[in-house]
Amino acid sequence: MSVDGWNTLLVLGGIRSGKSEFAESLVADAPTVRYVATAPAGDPEDTEWATRLATHRARRPGSWTTEETADEPRRLADVVATAGSNETLLVDDLGGWVTVLLDPAHQPADDTATVEELAAAIRASAARIVLVSPEVGLSLVPTTPLGRAFTDALGATNRAVADACDAVVLVIAGQPSWLKPAAAPRAAAVPAQAGPGQAGAPETPLPEVSAPAEQSTAWAAPTMALPMVTTGLAIQPGMELPMPDDYAGPQAVDRLATLDLPGAGLGVLERVVGFAAATQGTPTPTPWSAVRVLLLHGDHAGGAAAGTVPGESARRARQARAGRGALARLAAESGASLQVVEAPTAAPMEDGPALSADQVESALRYGWRLAEQAADAGVQLLVLAACGAGTEAAAAAVLAATAGAEPPAVHGRVVTEAGDNEDAAWITRCAAVRAALHRTRRSPRDAKDVLAELGGGDIAVATGVLLGATARRVPVLLDGPVGVAAGMVSRDLAGQARHWCLLPDHGGQPAVRLAADVLGLTPLLDLRLDLGEGATALATLPLLRSVLTLAATLPVHPSLGGDPDDEEDFVEPEPAGPGPATTEPEFVEPEPVGPGPTTDEPDERVAVPDSPGRRAD
Repeated sequence: MSVDGWNTLLVLGGIRSGKSEFAESLVADAPTVRYVATAPAGDPEDTEWATRLATHRARRPGSWTTEETADEPRRLADVVATAGSNETLLVDDLGGWVTVLLDPAHQPADDTATVEELAAAIRASAARIVLVSPEVGLSLVPTTPLGRAFTDALGATNRAVADACDAVVLVIAGQPSWLKPAAAPRAAAVPAQAGPGQAGAPETPLPEVSAPAEQSTAWAAPTMALPMVTTGLAIQPGMELPMPDDYAGPQAVDRLATLDLPGAGLGVLERVVGFAAATQGTPTPTPWSAVRVLLLHGDHAGGAAAGTVPGESARRARQARAGRGALARLAAESGASLQVVEAPTAAPMEDGPALSADQVESALRYGWRLAEQAADAGVQLLVLAACGAGTEAAAAAVLAATAGAEPPAVHGRVVTEAGDNEDAAWITRCAAVRAALHRTRRSPRDAKDVLAELGGGDIAVATGVLLGATARRVPVLLDGPVGVAAGMVSRDLAGQARHWCLLPDHGGQPAVRLAADVLGLTPLLDLRLDLGEGATALATLPLLRSVLTLAATLPVHPSLGGDPDDEEDFVEPEPAGPGPATTEPEFVEPEPVGPGPTTDEPDERVAVPDSPGRRAD
């Protein structure tokens, strides 16, 4: 070996930095080397990629053996763990390994555990191991979800492997800089990249560098965020999504105490200011101007829909598309756009799974894309609404599975169009939920399992919307059982999602009350409107905007250093002197009318113009 003092080494570097050539030079004098190739073969029509692979193969001496792990990336940990003390491994590279690891063909899986297994195998190995990996932490944050997913996953892998290795070196423009240990090992050489027919440049000794300052490791724990590949998005538990600003919210609330507000201030609506500040990342949030309502239409078959009028939910969806109905009118009044989203129909939960596993994956990805499309269109706030048949029962089933609730306790009474309670329908729905829970009593309670067995299409799409909105830092107004059920499911996929949700009102619904308590969402109001899921949120939207407008535009109180010129000057009127105080004409009493014929002319009357928005009778 050309470098002494280490057993395992991680070689980092950018594209065309010379990292692979440097790694190969470190094992050039080993008797035998097992080259572990991690990258897939790639597109056969991509000649440039094929040329790169051929160049790598041509550099390997004939005494080296090659082992490929692209067909099963989890086998890399086994290869490292079973290598003997007399063996030398060269793993090139971890970027290709992560690409294959995140492929949906190898999902679902716990990718974080797979990285930890690799790191543990490196620590315990007695073999000489050199691992090559691209360094992605020095570039800009990618602008695409796919790029961000790869850099996040590879960055987490590099941190875990670097912590497990004895030494780490960073190659920049062919020049190695030793990051771990503090001083560079002796006698290492960096070959210059040779062109066709050229020999490598003479070896140059590595410079010694001081050890970097010790950093806190609280933020550096290996995580796998948003695993995505070219074939689609893979949503799985443990995703690391952004959180609202921890400081902007409290700062905005504290700032309210300095404003020139009369009386006791905004009361419970101060929470709106804190929420908007945290999600906008500023202590002076602005009102949401671009709002989009996502109306999810997905029916639930079987007992969950007992008591509903056949075709009523489809009529409501058509009505919303046409701009009619309560939800559409409220959206238009608030200046919000309305998008009707068709979700897959759920099968009877009491008889079998509501959705297949593939339908759950598709619904989650669809919801995620809806949120991304809204964010790309400049939407600042999303409102979740629903109009499917049987949504209350599906939400009750989800709450029973995720929070241990009793179905009758979280399913509200079934009310007919005439306003009467239909107890028979309520009993049927509760029985369907109980039967579904009994059927799945030995099934896993993971997020996707709950959606497949109990939740159905609308809750799955809503869950994807919450996750996608969280990833794009778009806040969401929840209003009803579908939204809060999605919140319960999303917390098991990414716990950050609930912090981007605001609940204006519980609507008197027991399911919403329980979910709000579990999720830590405190309703702002208690209006008890029953106009369909999403309508209450739209009805309260003008109030929420007004609160944010006051918080953003009111000046600081003069007693706290505010500009007194912001107030309107009060001019006291001058005292009135003798005579009339105004220039109005004096009132002259008319002379009495004597006897005589009355006039036929009509009385003159003053016409009062109609006020704006008032119709003349």
